[in-house]
Amino acid sequence: MRNAALAVTVLIAACIIAIGAVGGAEQQPAGPRYAENRLLRPTDYREWIFLSSGLGMSYGGEHGAPQFTNVFVSPTGYREFLAKGVWPDKTMFVVEERASSSNGSINKGGHFQTDLAGIGVEVKDESRFPEKWAYFQFGPDTKTSGPAPKSACWECHNNHAAVEQTFVQFYPTLIPVAKRFGTYRQ
Repeated sequence: MRNAALAVTVLIAACIIAIGAVGGAEQQPAGPRYAENRLLRPTDYREWIFLSSGLGMSYGGEHGAPQFTNVFVSPTGYREFLAKGVWPDKTMFVVEERASSSNGSINKGGHFQTDLAGIGVEVKDESRFPEKWAYFQFGPDTKTSGPAPKSACWECHNNHAAVEQTFVQFYPTLIPVAKRFGTYRQ
């Protein structure tokens, strides 16, 4: 009798695990999602592949405490990049921008991340954008965004990116991959 009860308990546990795996929390579909001509903000990007973090990286003379930028890439894009050294269509990058502080708790030096300032999203979507890549900016609470003008981001990425339109030069784990496939541009 004890063995039968144990077997039933194990069977019930296995069913619960299987149901959770199939019908558990829904994940956002892979690739970009749009509402008309606006990109829907990725909601699960913190579950993507973390590439790098920067502190105080800027384009101009921003003043005040430096911001952190945390870069995430969609898992499918990451896996294909590792296999081929190029980004597949529908790859998405999120650059999470966070404020920084140096005053808090036991910290005696250095900076740590605080409030979300916004996110930038880079999308490779060959069927939607003539230049293949487009850039979007979201405030902390913005749910949709139209593409930035070509002069805002595309030209800089085109002129300075190490692989296609992406700043692989700032992602130390991907530099050797791109160099191995001959896709890295100095």
